[in-house]
Amino acid sequence: MTIIESILLGMVQGLTEFLPISSSGHLILTRALFGISDSYGLAFDSVLQLATALAVVVYFFPDLWILAQTGLRKLGRLPVNKRDETLMYALLLSMVPAVILGLSLESLMESTFRHPLFVAGFLFAGSVLFICAEWVYHKTPQTNEMTLKKGLKIGFFQSLALLPGMSRSGSTIAGGMLLGLSRGEAARFSFLMAVPIITGAGLKKFIDLLSSSETVAWVPVIVGASVSFVVGLFAIHFMLKFVRSHTLWPFIWYRIILACFIVFVFFFG
Repeated sequence: MTIIESILLGMVQGLTEFLPISSSGHLILTRALFGISDSYGLAFDSVLQLATALAVVVYFFPDLWILAQTGLRKLGRLPVNKRDETLMYALLLSMVPAVILGLSLESLMESTFRHPLFVAGFLFAGSVLFICAEWVYHKTPQTNEMTLKKGLKIGFFQSLALLPGMSRSGSTIAGGMLLGLSRGEAARFSFLMAVPIITGAGLKKFIDLLSSSETVAWVPVIVGASVSFVVGLFAIHFMLKFVRSHTLWPFIWYRIILACFIVFVFFFG
């Protein structure tokens, strides 16, 4: 892998991890479009994910610091803010479905679904989910109250990200909207959820990368991760600002058009 290729993949990961258009799907498509080798592809992608997880930590450090203090105060049996306590437990519960399903389906995800046509199908399926979320959002009032049950349910929506093309951020934002959260609050919870899940998956794959018998070109990996971190910070800021005053429809149309383009290229290109 060249430096230029790693920069390109880093930009794609940093941008698409936080926009509801699927980072894994776009990385697969970018490799296919530019002929980039898929050698230890998932491991390299996970290193990029670690960089974007770091971007979330930096951007939301005040929120994460409050949650960490809440956890320590609970351990010390000290009084805590009820809203912060609920958010902390909801985030912990949201991890459960993705961890269980991720470990169970890992081998299947690494082989069967890394084909552009599967990406196209899941891009379209994700669009249907977003349309349903927007319909429910406009038909029902938003309580905007986080509960433990909602956290667990959004965790199941997060599990859809195992399918390349579905989008982790998109699935969780749509899930939050379906459960009565505002777009802004759903996006905030989605990004906070990203820290343990992306970090855990990234670390596991990073260990696989270190134990691999293949010679790893570390310079492209580091360059790609650095680009992914910087672009990720901008993507987080953009998405949080965007969803406060806009719907998901621009992303819905983008996903549908991209899915049709992939199918067209595959069959007629």
